[in-house]
Amino acid sequence: MVYHDRNGNGQRDALEAGVRGVAVSNGREVVRSDWRGRWRLPVDDDAILFVVKPRGWRTPVASDGLPAFFYRHKPAGSPAGLRYPGVAPTGLLPDSLDFPLQRAREPDAFRVVLLADPQPYDLLQVDYVARDVVAQLEGIDAAFAVVLGDLVGNDLALFAPLNQVLGRMGIPWWPVHGNHDLNFAAADDRHSDETWERVYGPTNYAFQYGRVHFLVLDDVIYEGARPDGRPGPYRGGLGPRPLDFVRSYLATIPRDELVVVAMHVPLVSSGKGSGRHQVPERAVLLELLSDHPHTLSLSGHTHMQEHHFLGRDQGFARDDPHHHITVGTASGSWWLGAPDEAGIPHATMRDGAPNGYALLDVDGTRTEFRFVAARRPAGEQMNIQAPDEIAAAAAAETEVFVNVFGGSERTRVEMRLGAIGAWQPLQKVVRKDPAYVALYEREREQRPPKGWKLPPPNDSSHLWTGFLPPSPSTGTAVLEIRATEPSGRVLTGRQVLRIR
Repeated sequence: MVYHDRNGNGQRDALEAGVRGVAVSNGREVVRSDWRGRWRLPVDDDAILFVVKPRGWRTPVASDGLPAFFYRHKPAGSPAGLRYPGVAPTGLLPDSLDFPLQRAREPDAFRVVLLADPQPYDLLQVDYVARDVVAQLEGIDAAFAVVLGDLVGNDLALFAPLNQVLGRMGIPWWPVHGNHDLNFAAADDRHSDETWERVYGPTNYAFQYGRVHFLVLDDVIYEGARPDGRPGPYRGGLGPRPLDFVRSYLATIPRDELVVVAMHVPLVSSGKGSGRHQVPERAVLLELLSDHPHTLSLSGHTHMQEHHFLGRDQGFARDDPHHHITVGTASGSWWLGAPDEAGIPHATMRDGAPNGYALLDVDGTRTEFRFVAARRPAGEQMNIQAPDEIAAAAAAETEVFVNVFGGSERTRVEMRLGAIGAWQPLQKVVRKDPAYVALYEREREQRPPKGWKLPPPNDSSHLWTGFLPPSPSTGTAVLEIRATEPSGRVLTGRQVLRIR
C-alpha cells in the first residue's frame, strides 16, 4: 500500500488510509495505487521497488537529506568479491510492502539546486566540497537539490562523509548515478551499482514536485572488470530498462505538465573524444519525450558548461527544440589548479568557467537556469578579457572576449565603451578561452606539484568577441557588457580601461 502516515512514525497504523493514484515502480513497469492505496507489481530476486513522490506529498527524509522512498529486495544480497560492500541479504518479501507519505505544500513556482560532479577523491577534497560549494548553500531557499552524478571519485567509502556534507544544505537532495560511482570490481554492468544501491537505492526512478515530473536515469554502462582485476571501460548509454521505465511513466502523466530528465552523461557533447561521453539512444529518448510540449534535460560529466537545443534531426519531433543543459561542475577541473588564499584549488574548468553550482527556477512549465560560481557574488556571471591599457589609435584593432558562464546560443551579448557610447553586439565564437589558455600556460611553466596541473584548454561554447570602437577619448573609460538571456534577465559586467 501507499498510505497517509499521519503521525510520521513510518509504519501503517489502523486508522491511516491509503492514498490513491500514486505511481509505484520496479524500475521498469509503473502502476498506480487504487482507491484503497493498494498496488501490485512483479518482482524478481534482484529488485528495488519504489514510490514516485506525488505532488502535495513528501516521503521520509533522512538526517543527511536523502529521501527514503524505496525497498530493496535481494534475498541473497549482492555478489561476493566487490571491493566496496553491496546490499546485505534482505530475506523474503514482507506480506505487504507499504510506502508512507505525508502531506506537504508545493507551489507551482520553486527553485532547484543543481550540483554536478562533486567528485572528491579523498577526505581533503570532501572538505573542498564543504567549504567551496556547500557553505554557500546552507539554508538556501530551495525546494530540493539534484546531484548529477560522480558524487565521488571512485572511492565509494566517501559516500558517507559526502552525504553528511551535502546534508548541510538543509534540503532534500536526489542523487544521480555517475561513472565514478561504479563498483569497478563488478564483473558486469548489472552488478556495478551494488554499493550505490546499498547507499542510495535505485539508479532509475522519478519524483514529482508541484506540476513537474523529474525522471532520474542511469546512463552509464560498465563493461566489467578486466581479467587482471583492473577497472574496465565504461560508456554512455541507457539500455532497454531505463527506456522502458520512461515509456511506462510518461504514459501515466498529463501531457501538458513539465518533464525534467536528470542524467550524468550528456545526451550530446562537443568535447574531444565525445563519442563514449554521450548517449547513443538519445533519439529514442527524445522520441518518447516528443509527446510532451514542455521538457528539459540535465547532465554533468564533461566538466564544462554547455547548452544544446535538439531538434528533429536528433529525434525530437516538435517545432521547438528540446533543451539539454550540461551543468558546470562543483569540482570544476577535478579540484585541480593552484590553491587560493583559502587553500582550495581554483579548479577553473577548461572552457574558462569557474567551478560552482546552478539554480533552476521553475514556474509552472517555464524554467530559468543560472550558474553560480563558487564563493563569488551571485551577480558575477561573466569574465571580461581586455587590456588594462590601450592606445586610442589602436582601439579598433583591440579584441575583447567575454565568457558568459551560463550563456548559450540564445544569449545576446553587447558592449559599450563609456556611459554614453552606443551598444554594439558581440559575436559568439567557439574557440579556446584566451584567459584559460594563459592560466594553463602560466601554471604549467611553474611546474606545479602533483595534483595542481590543469587539463588542456577545450573549446568554449559560451564565448563572445568583438573589437573596441575606434578613436575613443583618452583617459579612463569603463567597458560595460550586458548579456540578455531568453527569459529577459540581463547580466552585466564592467572593466576599467586606461586610454592614452
